[in-house]
Amino acid sequence: MTKNLYLTFAFILAFAVCSAQNDSIKQSVKKEKIKTGWNVGGLPVVAFDTDLGLEYGALVNLFNYGDGSTYPQYKHSVYAEVSRYTKGSGINRLFYDSKCLIPNLRVTADLAYLTDKTYDFYGFNGYQSIYNQEWTDDKGTTPPYKSRAFYKYDRKLTRFTTDFQGKLTDKRFGWVAGIGFYNFQTDTVDINKLNEGKSGSDKLPAVGGGLFQQYVDWGLINPDEKDGGFVTYLKAGFVIDTRDNEPNPMKGIWSEAVITYAPSFMGVGKKYEHLKLSITHRQYFTLIKEKLSFVYRLGYQTTLLGDCPYYLQPNMTTLFLRGATSEGLGGSKTLRGVLRNRVIGDGIAFGNVEFRWKFAKFYFIKQNFYLSLNTFVDGGRVIKSIPIDPIVRRNNPEYFSTSSESIHLSYGGGLRIVMNQNFIIAVDHGRVFDKKDGIAGTYIGLNFLF
Repeated sequence: MTKNLYLTFAFILAFAVCSAQNDSIKQSVKKEKIKTGWNVGGLPVVAFDTDLGLEYGALVNLFNYGDGSTYPQYKHSVYAEVSRYTKGSGINRLFYDSKCLIPNLRVTADLAYLTDKTYDFYGFNGYQSIYNQEWTDDKGTTPPYKSRAFYKYDRKLTRFTTDFQGKLTDKRFGWVAGIGFYNFQTDTVDINKLNEGKSGSDKLPAVGGGLFQQYVDWGLINPDEKDGGFVTYLKAGFVIDTRDNEPNPMKGIWSEAVITYAPSFMGVGKKYEHLKLSITHRQYFTLIKEKLSFVYRLGYQTTLLGDCPYYLQPNMTTLFLRGATSEGLGGSKTLRGVLRNRVIGDGIAFGNVEFRWKFAKFYFIKQNFYLSLNTFVDGGRVIKSIPIDPIVRRNNPEYFSTSSESIHLSYGGGLRIVMNQNFIIAVDHGRVFDKKDGIAGTYIGLNFLF
């Protein structure tokens, strides 16, 4: 069983409690102090995972507000994170966002090297692929227990993306163009590496590469894509943005329709040249001025032309990364509580509804703070399946269901600690409606979901 010791979470709770109890903080300032120049937000990253080992590192987010005339809108944002698990997984990321670097253009750039020794893989097409929790429960009997790493594979991702956004005549409307370079290296889980320093029942049993290797053996993952590959995405689209505040809007619309094209001559080869369409609509409503809002997000993504390799199917197009990845469905950025990547298909649709309540505002350590609680319901499903050989399906009934796909649902709540309206410490806990999607998930990171 995986155990997480999140010292970051303890830091968040201690900070919130101390802030609420301090008499000087209880006297909320009536007007925010305007911030100027560079401001820094940062957190240590410390955790432990039975299989991955000790995680250590730090993240920092720099905001430049210039002379303060645009506060809370920053002029430049620079985010950096370096964190590692002792057995090889880790995040190395640098992110930049600015509306001032080039006049009349917004520039967003991301450079990352992400290593994941146990990247989640539950098969294709949602509920059409059976998830058997007993196969990963090391407290159960053997059989049915197989391995905690049965639904995992090893993935390394090198990524560089740059997006440009400009306004049209009506400033509410804009265009976007960008390019992204992705290099995936994938393999079965390195059981020997993860078993270093373990003994007895703590060791992961060898299971012949888990579900990932089964898909390769069955031909559902082709030999020429099983090791990953390099792809270039060319991006173009249209944006509507009327938000009153980007990090946590109280009113407005933020919608985008984006086409991404992976040309054969820039990486994937002719076999996997493809075109995807992604549409996302977000809307924000004020229920109580400056305190309570209702927000929702609707998303749709599908492959219009060509064949997308399996390692790119989890990737979800977005113009602004709010975390190290934008992948799913399932996990911290899409369906909170649902197993990460539980819902993978050639076309997906999803939605999130959420109430956000700013229940405390104060001025502390010369910074503006507010605390916010949120409650949510998330849902999504595959709407265009990845083809599966009917003979493979018929011969392996323990892996494939005869029932059709349906909506995967989760619910939960969370806490946000926000400094100067832009640096946002986020804690969410989600639970599933159907145990075929797992049980629950707790996530600690940055930013509101959307």
